[in-house]
Amino acid sequence: MTRYDAIIVGAGQAGPALAARLTKAGRTVALVERDQVGGTCVNTGCKPTKTMVASAYAAHLAKRGADYGITTGAIAIDMSVVTARASKVILDSRHGNEAWLESMPGLTLYRGHARLEGEGRVRVGTTVIEASQIFLNVGGRPAIPDLGGVDDVPYLTNADMIALETVPTHLVVVGGSYIGLEFAQMFRRFGAAVTIVEMGPRLIAREDPEVSDAIRKILEDEGIEVRTNAACIQLSPHGDGVAVSVDCTQGAPTIVGSHVLLATGRRPNTDDLGLETAGVAVDARGYIVVGEDLSTSVPGIWALGDCNGRGAFTHTAWNDYEIVAANLLDGAKRRVSDRILGYALYIDPPLGRVGMTLTQAKATGKRLLVSRRAMKHVGRAVEKDETKGFMSMVADADTGTILGAAILGTGGDEAIHGVLDMMHAGQPASVLQWAMPIHPTVAELLPTLAGDLAPLD
Repeated sequence: MTRYDAIIVGAGQAGPALAARLTKAGRTVALVERDQVGGTCVNTGCKPTKTMVASAYAAHLAKRGADYGITTGAIAIDMSVVTARASKVILDSRHGNEAWLESMPGLTLYRGHARLEGEGRVRVGTTVIEASQIFLNVGGRPAIPDLGGVDDVPYLTNADMIALETVPTHLVVVGGSYIGLEFAQMFRRFGAAVTIVEMGPRLIAREDPEVSDAIRKILEDEGIEVRTNAACIQLSPHGDGVAVSVDCTQGAPTIVGSHVLLATGRRPNTDDLGLETAGVAVDARGYIVVGEDLSTSVPGIWALGDCNGRGAFTHTAWNDYEIVAANLLDGAKRRVSDRILGYALYIDPPLGRVGMTLTQAKATGKRLLVSRRAMKHVGRAVEKDETKGFMSMVADADTGTILGAAILGTGGDEAIHGVLDMMHAGQPASVLQWAMPIHPTVAELLPTLAGDLAPLD
C-alpha cells in the first residue's frame, strides 16, 4: 500500500488544477483516471462541440454570402473534415493536459478504475493507495431515457455525434434542451433534415417562456421541425432507420429518422465508485451530497464537478476547484452559494444567461424592475445582419440589485459577462447605467438596458 497526502479521482476540469495547487504546496498526490484525461469538456463536450458549431456557422454564413454582397459557388459540406477539426482540438487539449501532469513534481498518475474502500483507501485494479484527503471529480455521462423500444434500435449520444463522418439524412433529436438544440441546429446547417421531439410543452423549460418561444422560432426559421408535448415516445426499427412514435397534440404520430440522438440529460458517474462502502451519502439521483465547502458526509472526502449536483458546467467545476484550493491552502472560507451562476446555450444566435429568470424573480415576492430591448435595435447586430433575439434584465425595485439578465442574440455569450461582473461585485443597476462601453458592440446596450428598468406591470 502506497500512501499520499491526497488522492484525486478523475482528471476532468477540477482534478488536474487541484493537483497542481496541492503539489506546488509540497503535497504528494495520486491522480486516478479510468478513461481520458480532460474529462467531458475536452473529449466529448465543450471543445469538440463548439468546434463543430463554428464549422456550422461558417457553412451558414457561406450560404448567406449574397446578403453581404459576396458571390460564391456551390456550398458543400465535407463532414470528414468537420470531424477531423473536432478530433484535432480534442487530441491537442488532451495531450497538453497529459504533458502537464507528467511534468508535475509530486504527482503520480494512475490509469484505471478507482473504488473507495473506506478509511482513506482507494483501490485501482490490484493496487491500493491511501491518503488523508480524497477528492472525487468523476464527472457524468449521458442519461439514457426509459423509452419504449430504446433497447431495440441504434441511437446516438453527444459522444457519438462528434464522431459522425457523414451527415444524417434525417436526424431526430429526442430532448429539447441545451445539448439537443445545439446539435439540431448544427446538423441542420450541415444539410440534414432535423426534427426535435420534446416531452414538455416548450423547449428549454428552465428559461422564461419568452426565451423558449424565441429560440423555437429561430430554429423553425431554419427549417427545423419542433414537436412538443410528446407525452409518450416510442422507438422501433424501420427500414429507413428508426421510427419515433410521439403522442403529440399536433402533427403526424410517427417520425422516421435515419439517426436518433438521445439528448435527455446526464447522470453522475457515482454508481460504481464504492461510495456505499466508504459511507459517502448520495441523493435520489445519485449525486454526491456536499456542503457549502464541497465536503461530503465523510470527513476528509470532497466532491467536485458534475458528480456533486451543484452545477453541470465546466466553469462550475473549475470554481469548485478554486473553492476547495482556497479553503484548504489559503485559509479562505469560500462557499458555493457565493457564486453568481451564468451559462450559455450555443445555438446561433447564442443565449447568455446570468442569475434569475423573470419567473424565478417573480417567485421571490419582491417588487421588480424589468427592461427589454430587441436585438434589431442594437447597432452591432444590424451591422452584422444578425438581428434575431433580444436582451432583458430584472432587478430588485427596492435595492436596485440586479437579479438576472438574458441576452439572446449575436455575441450574447460574451456580452452577458458585463452583467455577471457587476452582480459579482455587488453593484446595483445604477452603477452599470453610467458605465461607458465601447461602440459599436453588443455590450454597449447594457447601460441602456439598466437605465430602462421600469416597474413590472
